[in-house]
Amino acid sequence: MLRLTEVRLPLDHPESAIREAILERMGITVDDLIRYTVFRRGYDARKKTAIVLTYTLDVEVQRQAALLESLRDDRRVSLTPDTRYHFVAQAAGVVGNEAKPRPVVIGFGPCGLFAGLILAQMGFRPIILERGKAVRERTKDTWGLWRRGELNPESNVQFGEGGAGTFSDGKLHSQIKDPQYRARKVLAEFVQAGAPAEILYVSKPHIGTFRLVTVVENLRASILALGGEIRCNCRVDDLLIDHGQVCGVVLNGGERIATGHVILAVGHSARDTFRMLHQRGIAIDAKPFSIGLRIEHPQSLIDHARFGKFAGHPLLGAADYQLVHHCRNGRSVYSFCMCPGGTVVAAASEPGGVVTNGMSQYSRNERNANSGIVVGITPADYPGHLLAGIAFQRHWEERAFAAGGGNYAAPAQRVGDFLAGRPSGTQGTVLPSYTPGVNWTDLSACLPDYVIAAIREAIPAFDRQIRGFAMADAVLTGVETRTSSPLRIQRDAGLQSINCRGLYPAGEGAGYAGGILSSAVDGIKVAEAVALSLVGGVL
Repeated sequence: MLRLTEVRLPLDHPESAIREAILERMGITVDDLIRYTVFRRGYDARKKTAIVLTYTLDVEVQRQAALLESLRDDRRVSLTPDTRYHFVAQAAGVVGNEAKPRPVVIGFGPCGLFAGLILAQMGFRPIILERGKAVRERTKDTWGLWRRGELNPESNVQFGEGGAGTFSDGKLHSQIKDPQYRARKVLAEFVQAGAPAEILYVSKPHIGTFRLVTVVENLRASILALGGEIRCNCRVDDLLIDHGQVCGVVLNGGERIATGHVILAVGHSARDTFRMLHQRGIAIDAKPFSIGLRIEHPQSLIDHARFGKFAGHPLLGAADYQLVHHCRNGRSVYSFCMCPGGTVVAAASEPGGVVTNGMSQYSRNERNANSGIVVGITPADYPGHLLAGIAFQRHWEERAFAAGGGNYAAPAQRVGDFLAGRPSGTQGTVLPSYTPGVNWTDLSACLPDYVIAAIREAIPAFDRQIRGFAMADAVLTGVETRTSSPLRIQRDAGLQSINCRGLYPAGEGAGYAGGILSSAVDGIKVAEAVALSLVGGVL
């Protein structure tokens, strides 16, 4: 087939317009066209009065070779690449069920899930260990915090089957380089597990929390059917290492599992695991991350600012945004994990701390839009030992807990008051969505002074891009501290720890991904590396 890119059509075009655009672009007749499929659909809203849909199309035609030659000077026409995932198929006939000992995957978020799935599809029968509960039991515990202020430190937004991404917008887009089309493999597996088929072609796919729960359960069933083993409520407390080679793991109940291959996919909040790795001498670096606040506006305001008269159009859905501002103090402020039509959620995983995150359902039809407004920091901002970034996060989470009233309510402030440097006493027209509730206060005590100053400078700058962003009644909720891991676990070209053979740091917690899709892709890459090690590199 041939691939056509940059096909631009009006927002409300008839179905026949796609076919007509193909015929015109390629200079062919309807008799020459056999069929076409939509590979990607996005939109260009830079001109709000003339929003257009943008398509990438795969087209099958008569006399393809001759047509391609005649269009060789048109960079928008090429052969359709093979986007199928080939690694598992290459392993067929090489891997047997006798592979012993079985590889172990620690963590069952997107990274661990896809690492386990790929290993299971190749016949390695992985053992997957998850400290939290199965996804539906975990959901009950999460609602316990949101509705009653009751935190389970082992089963919450951060810990449990599905990982932190289960309680998010379910975004499935990334800007990672992906020449092996591993991301396509992730999306295809999601669709097979029950996700909407549109995630294969829309430019910014998402699933939403409720649908993600079912998708995770179906992927779990696939791993089990292929001989994998999944054990929830199993926290790994230690690694067994012999002369620089991992040889097993120790569970919280004392059980030992022997293995020479451990994939470490623990997520960015497994602070006790990071401490254990540091004690074991695993090579770790401190890395930059970001902290800040969640901001909420009426979704209708964002829709109108981005889409003008087309706000509410079904093909556009709830509008999102990406914003960045470089401050006079040298800091950068940017929007993070924007959730259209969503809610701000309690995401704490330790007693005595308040952490916020954002979440949307597939419909994205809640009244508010929210995103993190966060400021980049570096290890120079938290000097000390390698784990100082964790202590830095924890300090501000505890400050937010106290400012919220000490019951997992979050401190909140109206934007007008925040910019004026005065505490808020009541809400305005924008109702905060965070549960179990907010305490109106002054957020300047909940973050470092340089972060507060940067956000105060950035919000009026963002208002020049999205009119109304600095509305006085918009709500700021604190604090957002878990944007990414504060650590990077060093790994070599073979994706193993640089000083512990057989240990494969992976995903967001290890510092190699950010978000569901990139974490899943990194899980696939590491699973491939484990497979090559197990069969002597013959795949």
